[in-house]
Amino acid sequence: MMEDKRKTYSYVLPKREEYEQKLAARHRIGEIASRFFFAANAFALLVLFLLALNVSNSAFGLVVYTYAVEPDSLSDRPLYELSEPELVNLLVEKVPNRLRVVMRDTLSQVENRLFTTAPLREVLRGRTFDPEIADLTVNDLTPEQIALLLSDNLSQTELAAVIERQIIQPNVTRSWQLFDSLLNREQIERDVAERFPNGDLAWRSWISWDFVVSSVSSNPTFAGLRTALLGTFWVLLVTVITALPIGVGAAIYLEEYANDSWINRTIQTNIRNLAGVPSIIYGMLGLAVFVRVFEEFTSGRFLGITDTNGRTVMSAGLTLALVILPVIIVNAQEALKAVPSSLREASYGMGATKWQTVSRVVMPNAIGGIMTGLILSMSRAIGETAPLIVVGASTFIGIDPNGIFSKFTVVPIQIYQWTGRPELEFKNAAAGAILVLLITLLLMNSIAIYIRQRASVRL
Repeated sequence: MMEDKRKTYSYVLPKREEYEQKLAARHRIGEIASRFFFAANAFALLVLFLLALNVSNSAFGLVVYTYAVEPDSLSDRPLYELSEPELVNLLVEKVPNRLRVVMRDTLSQVENRLFTTAPLREVLRGRTFDPEIADLTVNDLTPEQIALLLSDNLSQTELAAVIERQIIQPNVTRSWQLFDSLLNREQIERDVAERFPNGDLAWRSWISWDFVVSSVSSNPTFAGLRTALLGTFWVLLVTVITALPIGVGAAIYLEEYANDSWINRTIQTNIRNLAGVPSIIYGMLGLAVFVRVFEEFTSGRFLGITDTNGRTVMSAGLTLALVILPVIIVNAQEALKAVPSSLREASYGMGATKWQTVSRVVMPNAIGGIMTGLILSMSRAIGETAPLIVVGASTFIGIDPNGIFSKFTVVPIQIYQWTGRPELEFKNAAAGAILVLLITLLLMNSIAIYIRQRASVRL
C-alpha cells in the first residue's frame, strides 16, 4: 500500500497567562503608537500656530506717517468730502506736471514703455474718452484734457485716493510690530514725539481690503496685491482645467482598462516616481517646450496676442499642470480602487457596459477621493515659485493680467520680491500677503470640500 504523504497540521492555543501577556504587549504598543500620533499632531499644530503668530506680529502694529503736503493745507474740509470737480481742480492746480503720471497709473491699459507712443485708443481701451482724440498720443494732450479724462473715468473716492498719493504723499517712516505696539505703546509715543514731531502715529493693519484691491507700488505705504492675486487666479485656472481631466482620464485607464503588461507597469511606476521630481525640473521643461512654442505665436501676433516672448499665464499654467498631474493621477487611482467590486459586478449583472459602469457607478462613488487629490494638488500649485520663475513670471509688474496670454506674477513671487527689498515696511507688506495667501488657500480648499460633501450627499 502506498504511504499517505499528506501532512496534518495542528494549532495549540496558548495558555491563558501567555495569551494575556501577549495581548497586554499589543495594547502597550498600540497605546505608544497612539501617543506618538497625537504628539506629532499637537507638535504640527503648535508649529502652525507659532508660524501664524509670527506672521501676524509683522502684519499689524503702530506706524508713523509723514506727509509731503499736510492734508489740512489743501482744503478746509476732509478730502473725501470734496466733490469731483473740486478734486480735479486740486490736481490741475497742485501737480499739473504729474497729470500724465496719474493717467498712466490709473487709466493706462498698455505697458509703461508704450504709454507715450501708443495711440489713445490703445492706452484707454475700455475707458471713456472723446473719439476725436483716439489717434493722438498722451504727449498731445493738454492738462485740461487729461483732467477731463480723469474726471470721466474715476469716481470721487478714486480721485481722492489719487490726490492722497500724488499730492499729500503719506509715507510710513517707522513701523513697530504687534507685540511691541501693544506692550510698549507709551514708550513708542514718547519716541515719536521726540524724533518725528510732525509725524502722525496711527495703528495700521497691513492686511486690508485696500491692500487686496491695490496694485503693486514702489512705495510700501501703497503697495497692494491685486495684480499678483489675479495672476494666481489665472494660472490656477489654466492648471486645473488642464490637469484635472487628463489626470482623471489617465487614472480611469490605468485602473479600469489597462491590463497587467510590462508597459502599463512601467507607466505606473514612472507616474509615482514623477511625484517626487523637484518642481524646478518641470520649470526647465516648461521653458524648453511651452515658452518656446508660445514665443513663436506671440512674435507673429498670433490671434492678436501681444509680444510677451512666450512668458505668459498659459505657459505657467501648463507647467504647473505637469507638476500636479502625478498627484491627481495617484489619488484618483486610489479613489477608484476604494470602490467596492460588488458595485461593478452588480452593474455588469444588470447588463451595463464597461463605460456605463465606470461613468455611472464607479466615478460617482470615487468623486470624494478625486476631489481630495485635487485639493492637495491645488495646495501645492498655489505655493510654487521655482518653476514659475524659470518660465518667466515677473517680479515687478504693474498691469493686471486679463487673459491666458498676458504677462503675470503670482503671490509667492510677490512675497519673495518684497522680502528682498531694503525697506523694512515691505516686510510688513509681505507678512500681510502671506496671510492673504493662507486665507485664499483655506477658502479654495473649503469650496472643494463643500463640493465633495455635496456630491457624497447626492450619491
